[in-house]
Amino acid sequence: MTNETLTTAIDKIRVFIREEVVPLEADFLHRPFGELLPRLREKRNQVKAMGLWSPHLPKELGGQGFFLPDFARISEALGYSPLGHYLFNCQAPDVGNMEILMAFGTPEQKETWLLPLARGDVRSCFSMTEPEFAGSNPAWMETQARKDGGDYVIDGNKWFTSAADGAAFAIVMAITNPDAESPYARASQIIVPTNTPGFHRVRNTSIMGEAGEDYVSHSEIVYKNCRVPQKNLLGQEGKGFEIAQLRLGPGRIHHCMRWIGICERAFEMMCQYAVTRLLAPGKPLGSRQIVQEWIADSRAEINASRLLVLQAAEKIEHEGSRAAREEISIIKFYVANVLQKVLDRAIQTHGALGLTDNLVLSHWYRHERAARIYDGPDEVHKSVVARIHLKKHGLSVSI
Repeated sequence: MTNETLTTAIDKIRVFIREEVVPLEADFLHRPFGELLPRLREKRNQVKAMGLWSPHLPKELGGQGFFLPDFARISEALGYSPLGHYLFNCQAPDVGNMEILMAFGTPEQKETWLLPLARGDVRSCFSMTEPEFAGSNPAWMETQARKDGGDYVIDGNKWFTSAADGAAFAIVMAITNPDAESPYARASQIIVPTNTPGFHRVRNTSIMGEAGEDYVSHSEIVYKNCRVPQKNLLGQEGKGFEIAQLRLGPGRIHHCMRWIGICERAFEMMCQYAVTRLLAPGKPLGSRQIVQEWIADSRAEINASRLLVLQAAEKIEHEGSRAAREEISIIKFYVANVLQKVLDRAIQTHGALGLTDNLVLSHWYRHERAARIYDGPDEVHKSVVARIHLKKHGLSVSI
């Protein structure tokens, strides 16, 4: 895509988000998601009519064909509202599932699962984390998928399966090769329709007082004698961890740029309130040096975050996720922490108002605290970066 095409698309998206989507946020924050769905479908149709649907997908799948660095900029613009990515059909975990189906799906899997996702007809979920095992070690799990005739029979317990509520299918990480010498060669990814007997969505796990629904949810799933055909294997058997790592590289770009979009919205709200909120006649909140410091620090950190993420996106695009391992880890912990700091400053600036659900800030504060945990906690990514550089100086450190 040309720079002019990208700039035009981003300009259109920003106008659409501010004029058409932000007015929906009050209902999103205070009413059941299902009540909002008819209006959201109308907005999705508007996005399609604008020629901006699924910007991450190639044109042959009905998308816009933007490369990863370009989509990163688009993801920032969409992050201005918690509804942005959903309305443009590039919300997690669907965006990642589309990417791995494109890369590893068979023609039949693409026809059955990828095309409905690309059209926005269905949603999906990704089922990997387990209650009894550390999520920071995705090679360590108990869920088994044993062969029986032409089927896999899956048994196990997953949680934090995001967006399982209302999803048409799950991509499940399960052990298929328990005797493999390497723990990274034991698991596979298998497509499981959520209406399969033995797939039990136990509950939506409440997150800081909010259970959520539809795509804004995190479910506990029990797989009990859950039988699916072996043709539902995604990629090669025993390659589940490898596929997951390739999925997470671009996924962290998506997340980080969405977080930057959130930061820009919070920063704008902070500045506006600092100008209009009076502490005394003729003395706006922004006249206080501490508030000016919050604004200056936030501006610098957001700008630095954007440059780091775009650098990582370029490296992934041209050299692949493995070559960008250090850059991916850096943006994951750095941008997640900037997000927390900017949101905290924006809430502090708004005082008690910032704590209320009258503003979108409290929604993000609840849901985005997880940014420092999912897709690898800060501590793991910092260890990755440190070990890379210690090894260059002759010290090999194992986790």
